[in-house]
Amino acid sequence: MITIRLARPEDEAALTEIDRRTWSSAVSPAPPPEPGTPFFGEDARPGNFLVAEHEGEVAGYVRLSAGFPIDAHRHVLVIGGLAVDPDRQRLGIGRQLVEAAVAVARRKGARKLTLRVLGHNTGARRVYERCGFVTEGVLRGEFRLDGTDVDDVLMARSLA
Repeated sequence: MITIRLARPEDEAALTEIDRRTWSSAVSPAPPPEPGTPFFGEDARPGNFLVAEHEGEVAGYVRLSAGFPIDAHRHVLVIGGLAVDPDRQRLGIGRQLVEAAVAVARRKGARKLTLRVLGHNTGARRVYERCGFVTEGVLRGEFRLDGTDVDDVLMARSLA
C-alpha cells in the first residue's frame, strides 16, 4: 500500500538516502550534494515536500514550490524535484506523487503547474505525460553532461 503525506523533519535521513541513491547525470544537471548536506534547508522546508510511504517506509518524494516571486506569477507552482527509491520504482509511486502535487497545487489556487526535466530522462517524461503534462518548450543543448549536449524540456499542466 502506498500513502502520500506531507514531509516531516524526521524524514530527512530517508530522503537524503533516496537522493543519494537516485542522483545521476541522467536525472540532474547539478552536481550531487556533498556528503553531510542537509536535505531540508532555507528554501527546502518539509512543508514543500510530499512523501510517499510504501509498506510503512519512506519511498519517494515530490517537491512543490513557488515559481518566480512576483505577483504576476502567483498562479503558477513548480515541481522542483521527484525521486523514488530505486528498489520501489515501477510501483506507481512517482505517478501518485505527481498526482498528489497536482491536487495540492489546485487546493492552493494554482492554475498551472510546471516543471523542467532533462530530455534524455524518458522515464520521468512518461510519468509526467501520463499525469497530463505537455511539453511547452525545449532548450536545446542547455546542459553538457558526460560529454553530451542535453536538452532541458519545459513541461506544464493546466489546472484551470
